[in-house]
Amino acid sequence: MQFWTKYQGSSFIELLQVDFAQLLPEWQSQLPELSGLELSGKVPHGTTVLACKYDAGVVVAGDRLATQGMQVASRDVQKVFRTDSYSMMAISGAAGPSIEMARILSVELEHYEKIEGEALELEGKANKLSQMVRQNLPAAMQGLAVVPLFAGFDLRRSAGRLWKFDITGGRYEETEFDATGSGGVYARESLKQSWHAALSRSDAVSACIRALGAAADEDRATGGVDLERGIFPVVMSASAAGVDEVESAEIESAYRATLAAGGGSSR
Repeated sequence: MQFWTKYQGSSFIELLQVDFAQLLPEWQSQLPELSGLELSGKVPHGTTVLACKYDAGVVVAGDRLATQGMQVASRDVQKVFRTDSYSMMAISGAAGPSIEMARILSVELEHYEKIEGEALELEGKANKLSQMVRQNLPAAMQGLAVVPLFAGFDLRRSAGRLWKFDITGGRYEETEFDATGSGGVYARESLKQSWHAALSRSDAVSACIRALGAAADEDRATGGVDLERGIFPVVMSASAAGVDEVESAEIESAYRATLAAGGGSSR
């Protein structure tokens, strides 16, 4: 095994590009074969994801449904990922490239910390993701778009922060909340009605569950809570204590409270 490489920096992706190009994501190398094809109806896509800040951090949530054209590709897709101890990434768009990007970002951040001896600042992590989304632009033009949300707890500022992105790698920080995916507009409208700066973590979780329910009620590509199969949205929070995944029991409780109040969807 080769231990000494030409590349001596701290970026895992650049290390692959310089010394191990054969290990780069395979879907990038397949682009010439995909030229001219319309893939949007042939590749599983994931929607809807959202994030909102609360008084001590930030919550990120995503439904579990993936669609392939007008068909259900999967009812149990994970769209929210812990990228390191204080950051999270939520994915929408082509499911395969999106999930792969989330995993590579996690390795990238871990590699940087090992080489530099300290973790990258939260805004630097968002910049890394922006670069990855920009590198995916040729694939996005073929229907393999990745449109993520990135959020985490900024230890330097002692506050939760979140960013949205466009397919060109544009990065935009949001001060309150945001949502993306086919049901994003409905989720944002729901969050607009329930969000305020003094939200507690439990209130933020409830607001996110209501927002996903509103999206599922209006958008056929967004999945709601599936009580029959026991499938619940993935919800994670980041605070000064780090990233924590919300238990299914808490999500179910928040969802049943939403139903009792007259909102939500069980799709």
